[in-house]
Amino acid sequence: MLERIGPYTLLLARVVIGIVFIAHGLQKLLSTGLSGVADGFAHLNIPLPSVAAPLVVGSELLGGLALILGAALPVAGVVLALDMVGAYFFVHTGKGFFSQQGGFEYVLVLFAVCLAIGFSGGGALALDSLWRRDRSPVAVGATR
Repeated sequence: MLERIGPYTLLLARVVIGIVFIAHGLQKLLSTGLSGVADGFAHLNIPLPSVAAPLVVGSELLGGLALILGAALPVAGVVLALDMVGAYFFVHTGKGFFSQQGGFEYVLVLFAVCLAIGFSGGGALALDSLWRRDRSPVAVGATR
């Protein structure tokens, strides 16, 4: 029974975490625009804020979509985990653990989940699993 449920729980995790990242990317893009994100990054002393802003927004949007689709999961998982490492060091360091006080609890969870999903195989309906299927050529008339 667990073998049947596991792929669908991974699908659920991919979709939920993907939506979270897309929502955060859209929030940045639509509320202040890339220039506003860059200004905010400058106030946080993030290096090269005008470069970092589109990279962060793009990684959240494209990485979130990749999670939902189950495509390029190792790459998407690592990119989004690195996004959370940046959030930890530039925003949450020194503010304790709990997110209510601005701590790193939330970004720690997202970091771990992104890596877990990224290297999980993706579960049900993941494009990565469709691409990995055995595609070795079979001679005409041969049976496997």
